[in-house]
Amino acid sequence: MSFGRRPSLSNDLISEDPNAPHVPRLTRRLTGFLPQEIKAIETTIPAQSREIWNKHKVQKFNTADEFQERFISHVEWTLARSLYNCDDLAAYQATSQSVRDNLVIDWNKTQQRQTARDPKRVYYLSLEFLMGRALDNALINMRTDTDVRDVGDTDETLTKGNTSREMIKNAMNELGFKLEDILDEEPDAALGNGGLGRLAACFVDSMATGNYPAWGYGLRYQYGIFAQKIINGYQVETPDYWLNFTNPWEIERAEIQVPINFYGYVDRGQNEKSTLEPSDWIGGERVLAVPYDMPIPGFKTSTVNNLRLWSAKPTTEFDFKKFNNGDYKNSVEEQQRAESITAVLYPNDNFLQGKELRLKQQYFWCAASLHDIVRRFKKGKRAWSEFPDAIAIQINDTHPTLAIVELQRILVDLEKLDWHEAWKIVTSTFAFTNHTVMQEALEKWPISLLGRLLPRHLEIIYDINWFFLQDVEKKFPHDMDLLSRVSVIEESSQERQVRMAYLAIIGSHKVNGVAELHSDLIKTTIFKDFVKIYGSNKFTNVTNGITPRRWLKQANPKLAQLISETINDPEDNYLLDMSKLTQLSKYAEDEKFQKKWNDVKQFNKQRLADLIKKLNNGVDIIERDHIRNTLFDIQVKRIHEYKRQQMNIFGVIHRYLTMKELLQSGASIEEVVKKYPRKVSIFGGKSAPGYYMAKLIIKLINSVADVVNNDKEIQDLLKVYFIPDYNVSKAEIITPASDLSEHISTAGTEASGTSNMKFVMNGGLIIGTVDGANVEITREIGEDNIFLFGNLAENVDELRYKHQFHNEGVPASLAKVLDAMQNGAFSPQNHSEFMPLIDSIKSHGDYYLVSDDFEAYISTQELVDQVYHKDKKEWLKKSILSVANIGFFSSDRCIEEYADTIWNAEPVKPE
Repeated sequence: MSFGRRPSLSNDLISEDPNAPHVPRLTRRLTGFLPQEIKAIETTIPAQSREIWNKHKVQKFNTADEFQERFISHVEWTLARSLYNCDDLAAYQATSQSVRDNLVIDWNKTQQRQTARDPKRVYYLSLEFLMGRALDNALINMRTDTDVRDVGDTDETLTKGNTSREMIKNAMNELGFKLEDILDEEPDAALGNGGLGRLAACFVDSMATGNYPAWGYGLRYQYGIFAQKIINGYQVETPDYWLNFTNPWEIERAEIQVPINFYGYVDRGQNEKSTLEPSDWIGGERVLAVPYDMPIPGFKTSTVNNLRLWSAKPTTEFDFKKFNNGDYKNSVEEQQRAESITAVLYPNDNFLQGKELRLKQQYFWCAASLHDIVRRFKKGKRAWSEFPDAIAIQINDTHPTLAIVELQRILVDLEKLDWHEAWKIVTSTFAFTNHTVMQEALEKWPISLLGRLLPRHLEIIYDINWFFLQDVEKKFPHDMDLLSRVSVIEESSQERQVRMAYLAIIGSHKVNGVAELHSDLIKTTIFKDFVKIYGSNKFTNVTNGITPRRWLKQANPKLAQLISETINDPEDNYLLDMSKLTQLSKYAEDEKFQKKWNDVKQFNKQRLADLIKKLNNGVDIIERDHIRNTLFDIQVKRIHEYKRQQMNIFGVIHRYLTMKELLQSGASIEEVVKKYPRKVSIFGGKSAPGYYMAKLIIKLINSVADVVNNDKEIQDLLKVYFIPDYNVSKAEIITPASDLSEHISTAGTEASGTSNMKFVMNGGLIIGTVDGANVEITREIGEDNIFLFGNLAENVDELRYKHQFHNEGVPASLAKVLDAMQNGAFSPQNHSEFMPLIDSIKSHGDYYLVSDDFEAYISTQELVDQVYHKDKKEWLKKSILSVANIGFFSSDRCIEEYADTIWNAEPVKPE
């Protein structure tokens, strides 16, 4: 039966340009209609159609039996398999499809509810969303409509707590599958690299949990950043084929195609002399943005928000004429050129083509997202002046800054608004999160590149800068130095460049840092001139946070269970109100509780040891009997000189050399153990492909591991291991196993960090500098429960000055390490292999102050040994108190702060 053509309540969006070539003209596709339209739409649907639709309306599964029916249907119909060839991969895909069915039902209801209430919407733009695996997270967050019965349950034995996961686990057992095995079949979604992307992932989780009407916008990378292999100790980048077996969590919207232009020229028609008047940008190259949607479920709510990821497609995939003429290679050139835009996260920008691809990538994503946002707003037929009342756009770092310029272009060129009226709308809509205190890390684009790729946008940037500098000149007349310092256009000696961070500040109504120290530093260092211009009210702080659903409940289920039992919270409500964790404090010195706590830690350490054995070709690096007495010292994060993995491995070398000296002086192994108890140093993280020094650090770590791990004289008192291809799923095993985690960046360089929060939430202690969120973590958990060392941020500039003009050498402890490296102790075939690392300290100013902090670092490590091995009860007390007081660092708190102080947005709770 045909229901006839009528508007849809489910989906919308496509090109609004009737002249766009190769673009089907579709309308009203994705978020539903406004309240005043809903009744009108209902009257356009025949009563008979509504009856039939309601009769056959899809239902969520609510029992194990219903889940099994849905699972088998997906195996048979979606996958075209059967009972006899359903392996673990097929079981994972069928389970994911079944769970996604439930989420999509809630997703549709969420979108319709938000559309009907017409609240202010939040759009979070991030180039990375490091989501990790989706199935287990969905099972933890998902709630069914009714009380859930496991197979065989009676009314008296209803499953309580996290019913969905337990129900599905039991249902899968009956079908002959282990839930743990099918969870391992899921690849990590390769949509990010480090803390920036994981923060965004935590935020979309918390926005859904808090019932905020919010969407995330990012890019769907075909190969992620790269899959990291370690070959002969070196990082080797290979494609991350995470989409090889399809992604059951995404919903392709192939019918939606947004045309995105590049290159071309600007035609001003009658307004030839004014760039402020509407102009036509005639693009010379066009690609299509096709969205893929991922449902993001909240915890203990039926709200399911959306993460929309854009994929680049060509307007014409195949040139039939070229193919028939034998030009097979060029017949698919347009397809390859378009798809390269979303092939890889952070293309190597050490050369011009790489820079151009990065800039292309950023504009493609910003333009597609703005098209979506503006189109959704225009459906309401509201005045443009109400745009900031209806929409808040948060840009995560400088990557989405072109969205500011694109919105100004849309309002002036397409909607014909007055320039100044449009700019007021733009600046009232956007807010900017800064993630660095290092001037050299702020994104810049050469004028020639930007002007060639986006000619109209460069004009708009010049005009934005012109009006801004006029305002500055009025406030501070004749201060030419100030004008030069704050200009969006940097007049460098080589080529003028656009300072994207400055553009983001000028185009936003709020600028926030991500930790108290960081927010204070940006106001007194890199952005101090803008504080002078705008005043301090424009600048605020929102300290980062993490979601406890992923980083406690999912990553560390045994600890989560112990906590819920101890504080009598079987429904896990503490995952929504982390202040409940403070109840653990009264058990910090309870020996029975300490034993339970330690048993959980030992289980997690064995789990990590098993992972390392698997990655290490089946070879144990620690004997099972010794794991309990071995301190797990872990540093996993993006490899960068400012994060100082080099200082960590220098410390390992120092420990190794001193142990060898003791043995050679006649000390027994027992005497060595007393001074240097058993320890394994674990590293993980990726270096940018073009970052030579970071890749050399990875090589040094692996070279030291080769020597130390094969030295039979020191037995297993010290081991070193580099975990390849560090990602979220590995982090979920690594983090709970940590006894000690290293957050040792040079003071004043780490904006916040979030791995420090994850480790503490899982009962690990920190050795760290007074930097980033370490400062606030110390305030929350207490100075007695963290191992701090090193110089303070206010002393860094003075120390760097001394290194530059008064080279005082390095301390003896570090000199011993550098001499061993220089003499080939870890590179016998090439003694000069690690000279760049040595020279960076001895000859090139030691910019990251390794030599200044090294002795304090070694002394603090000795204190760690003493507490861990000689006073284990004290160590456990510190661990328990740390978890008890970590609640402030929940991302739920972050999102509430953003909503209250920056977005002015309210939750839209389910009925």
